[in-house]
Amino acid sequence: MLMRSFFLYLARSRTARKILMRLPGAQRVARRFVAGETLAQGIQAVRALNAKGLLATLDHLGENVVTEMDAARATQDYLDLLNAIAESGVNSNVSLKLTQLGLDISFALCLNNMRCILERALEYGNFVRIDMESSAYTEQTLRLYRALRNEHGFRNVGVVIQAYLFRSEADVRALAAEGANIRLCKGAYKEPPHIAFPQKRAVDANFIKLAEYYLSPEARERGAYIGVATHDDNMINAVKTYAAAQGIPKDGFEFQMLYGVRSQAQLALASEGYKVRVYVPYGTEWYPYFMRRLAERPANVWFIMRNFFRN
Repeated sequence: MLMRSFFLYLARSRTARKILMRLPGAQRVARRFVAGETLAQGIQAVRALNAKGLLATLDHLGENVVTEMDAARATQDYLDLLNAIAESGVNSNVSLKLTQLGLDISFALCLNNMRCILERALEYGNFVRIDMESSAYTEQTLRLYRALRNEHGFRNVGVVIQAYLFRSEADVRALAAEGANIRLCKGAYKEPPHIAFPQKRAVDANFIKLAEYYLSPEARERGAYIGVATHDDNMINAVKTYAAAQGIPKDGFEFQMLYGVRSQAQLALASEGYKVRVYVPYGTEWYPYFMRRLAERPANVWFIMRNFFRN
């Protein structure tokens, strides 16, 4: 718990970011979790995953921009990404963060940038996933998602729900009734105990509860679809057992995992006939993402340290 808090602090610290990103080899060790700094490297990583029977979602890393120019630049990066996916023929959708598109500046600005991206994605028949950030953005994120889907008619957009938040059960029930496409994850930000479950056991139990609800007959009848984002065998096996008991086909939902984490488990699930989608991040703004990955699993820290000093 202490180590997790430490790395989440580093993820937010601008001073630590400046120091650590200048260390020799820092980018090299980050490559365990990040495909590279360029779009071409991201596409190359997806092509390799596709060749193994895996789907992907590409994320051009970035968050919390502070100027409209930066938000416009990030929007163009995603338009370029969608073009590259179409031109290369790889099987990938895209994921993004709303603060990357100007949510901290203006709700209207972010909404307009999202509309531009979704219109381009629609031209290519592609899908866009809105990532969830800290709890400070949960309500705004869901409000903007619903504005895009209900007011502007986009159906090629989905959102993420974090199982460690107390509010997520109510959000899941509402989204299921709307027939939403969600990614369910545990959550990777440090949250106060009055907002989120502080203990892993409670988070795990809530994750299974929410996943089963979203796979229930009443949810699926409304068109609800779930990406189960976990590397935990207990969570994976619970979902597999429930889906089999409900007679849900293996392509009726998907498992989602992170690039560089449990690659053999990804292949094993795909070989069993399940849809497996790998989240592939790329870009120069890899530092906060990298630190959150280290915070999630102590094993990641020791792996990185061994490789750092070995090289």
